[in-house]
Amino acid sequence: MADVKRAGVRALVAAALLMTASFGAQAADKEITLGFSQVGAESAWRTANTESVKSAAPAAGINLKFADAQQKQENQIKAIRSYIAQKVDVIAFSPVVESGWEPILQEAKAAKIPVILTDRNIDVKDTSLYVTMIGSDFLEEGRRGGHWLEEHYKNDKGPINIVELQGTVGSAPANDRHAGLIEVIKDDPKFKIIASQSGDFTLAGGKQVMEAFAKTYGSKINVVYAHNDDMALGAIQAMEEAGMHPGKDPVVVSFDATHGGFQAMVDGKINVDVECSPLLGPQLMQAAKDVVAGKTLPRRIKTEETVFTQADAAKIMPTRKY
Repeated sequence: MADVKRAGVRALVAAALLMTASFGAQAADKEITLGFSQVGAESAWRTANTESVKSAAPAAGINLKFADAQQKQENQIKAIRSYIAQKVDVIAFSPVVESGWEPILQEAKAAKIPVILTDRNIDVKDTSLYVTMIGSDFLEEGRRGGHWLEEHYKNDKGPINIVELQGTVGSAPANDRHAGLIEVIKDDPKFKIIASQSGDFTLAGGKQVMEAFAKTYGSKINVVYAHNDDMALGAIQAMEEAGMHPGKDPVVVSFDATHGGFQAMVDGKINVDVECSPLLGPQLMQAAKDVVAGKTLPRRIKTEETVFTQADAAKIMPTRKY
């Protein structure tokens, strides 16, 4: 009789273990839903970034809900609130600007939905409102642009007059690419920023701003410092229409290192392009998986990038993925 009881207990234990294993497998197999709010489609870089996210999601077995904010913070806030209502597993977004995110991220925190930042950082007092930030070091990018100018003009007594085409006002890359440049050139009196205006990271914006700069300053401009390739390409159009010779006089410094930027370097119209990789999709999907699995992520996941010049462009351009 005792043997029968023991056999019955063993059977119950085995059944319980089987049920536990089955439940664990189902939990592990549960599809992760990621709600992602993109800035917009303002540039070739952003298009490549969107494609990277959209293609990486199915490859990672993640259900992606995607929203284009059309460069408006209010649209991103609406999208994030919608993702909270839908009870997604993870929310990710590339913020239009740095400030104004506390209320909506408090809502996400109250709903116990982890938030991941991509490409751009935010300015919040409570850094527990997001898990990690994946992307470039824009301040270092600005420094790299500044260091190239230092080296390029090391034997020139100046003055070196710079006009700056800034990105979206209040955005992390616009703030930091400006600050990085200032940090490098502030102690060298030959460098002077004579004008600075936002072109909103767009080709049309860059062209419009440069048209105004060309009319106002003309031959006084020695350097065009554009916060991305799209604005640089628009500025090049405006300079050529004004009879200027971009790449020679004035020198053109740009950021992103897209195909368009590389082609302009090959054509001798951009002198240097500081890389900023948009291919963040695979890193984002891995981070989403890790946070759902309960893993601790580093607060900052940086992408590795470099600086390209006209001398590199023709050889490297065929290998570029964006």
